[in-house]
Amino acid sequence: MVNCVISCLSVAKILTMENRVQMLRSFFVFMIVFSSLAKGAFAQSNSDVVWVQIEARPTLEAARDRAATFAQTLPDVSGFALQGGWYAIALGPYTREDAEAVIESYRNQGLIPADSYIAFSRTYGAQYWPPGDDALGLNGLAARIEVPEESEPVAQQDPAPALTLEGEETETPAQARRSEALLTAKERRDLQTALKWAGFYNSTIDGAFGRGTRNSMASWQRANVFEPTGILTTRQRAALMGQYNAVLDGLDMKLVRDLDAGIEIKMPTALVSFARYEAPFAHYDATGDIAARVLLISQSGSQDTLKSLYDIMQTLTIVPLDGPRQLSRNSFRLVGQNTRFVSETQVERVGDEIKGFTLIWPAGDETRRTRVLQEMRDSLVRRIGVLDPAAGQPDAQRVDLVAGLEIRKPMLSRSGFFVDGSGAVVTTADAVQSCTRITLDDTHDATLAGVDQQQGIAVLTPTKRLAPPSIARFSPAPPRLQSEVAVAGYSFEGQLNAPSMTFGTLSDLRGLRGETDLNRLAVDALPGDAGGPVMDSSGNVFGMLLPQPEGNRRLPDEVRFALTSDAITRVLERAGLSAQTGEAAPNLDALDISDRGMGMTVLVSCWE
Repeated sequence: MVNCVISCLSVAKILTMENRVQMLRSFFVFMIVFSSLAKGAFAQSNSDVVWVQIEARPTLEAARDRAATFAQTLPDVSGFALQGGWYAIALGPYTREDAEAVIESYRNQGLIPADSYIAFSRTYGAQYWPPGDDALGLNGLAARIEVPEESEPVAQQDPAPALTLEGEETETPAQARRSEALLTAKERRDLQTALKWAGFYNSTIDGAFGRGTRNSMASWQRANVFEPTGILTTRQRAALMGQYNAVLDGLDMKLVRDLDAGIEIKMPTALVSFARYEAPFAHYDATGDIAARVLLISQSGSQDTLKSLYDIMQTLTIVPLDGPRQLSRNSFRLVGQNTRFVSETQVERVGDEIKGFTLIWPAGDETRRTRVLQEMRDSLVRRIGVLDPAAGQPDAQRVDLVAGLEIRKPMLSRSGFFVDGSGAVVTTADAVQSCTRITLDDTHDATLAGVDQQQGIAVLTPTKRLAPPSIARFSPAPPRLQSEVAVAGYSFEGQLNAPSMTFGTLSDLRGLRGETDLNRLAVDALPGDAGGPVMDSSGNVFGMLLPQPEGNRRLPDEVRFALTSDAITRVLERAGLSAQTGEAAPNLDALDISDRGMGMTVLVSCWE
């Protein structure tokens, strides 16, 4: 249903206005019928669904008006009472996946506010829109929202009285200014922060209510159907802060005191709870369906220790490759994001204590993530002591874990070999499919300089010039049939920190179907060896090992194929590189061939 909504709205955007309106009207007739059926099913399992909250209003009348306005252009508009006397306008119900798609599509089309976010049924009370609906099954249990009876309109006097929240005594601008004078400096800054978050203020958070702040207050009042005096009344200030904090509803942000870590900080305790210690981390893992996590970081150390922690954390799966990194003398900040989650780490060294936190939050929920992050950062207090370095007794030690956290691993690793003095590499084309990042020996970034899918070969160039220990020198003539050959490669895909050598024989100078660009080998190679150099008895390279052919027909394990040096040379020339030709030389012993092959072979890794 959601995909249909998005597709239809996208098509409607390119129609004329008249056709667009007619199309949407017809479409929404269908959607109303469909939604009424779907909502009945959703109501049976409110814990499994979510909503997209797009707005909240301080009065029931204003909320109804806004809900009716949104319902003219959007399907699935609902309205619910909130704690504190506010009224939410939401879209739904949806699965979480569909809700994320709705937010992305409607934001891109400008149909909903940029700060719309995913909300949960437990945060809502009685339903007021559409009239008569009860999607949560609460209206029979909760206090019903009374609909005021219609009455004759009252003639408006001049000057017009200030619009007020329901139940509020009118407060004049002079009275509001007097109550404003009693605010603390922090409360004044908080109001500016809330105005900035709401999109009405874009200047310094200094607590000084100058012209810019007054204009932003007037703009907020105007948007919320108040008289734009530029001076917020007591109830309006409460309403503004209520909007600002509404995004945290249901998260149960509470102060957590971790005495072992020596850290006091606010956390979304409805989503995470303490799991274990694995020094230097205190793990607070997800307790429900929302994949949020918190790590408290606590250890002793110097500036070098801080730098080491900064480097190590970037190798972990909880810190994706995309995102800004900032390291200073006594602190660092790491942000990593992918399609599934966003991770942000903030750490500071004071004296010989290094403390901080990591927040891991689902992608597509940036409004709440930003607020939770701010609450955590503002509430963090350093207490005496750090986490015991021996804290945590893992059930099993693994080389791919650091303090209970998984080290980031590539999607695929294969072999390659250097072909020139600047560090250019040839490898199998299979090794570089759909990679967001390609590395050589897990350290050096590389870019794709050329690929020939038909031949199964790719050419890589490092982003920074390298100095290879050895480079390939290609055989001046094909080796003799049944002669001994050697393959260098990372047979175990990087689990060992050096390539392995595998020896075999040359079975044929052609492929099984007579292909002239292939040599057939008899060698017991592994998948990780693909892309590695195939050398003759003099140590010259006469081919590149290809992966096992895919298909229904399975060949014997020892039957492998190598792309010939002539085919490799042609691909290099198209990439603007020159192959080096070796000289005919006497046979080398296995040790010398191994030294030459291991010197030119490199681990090629494809990262998500």
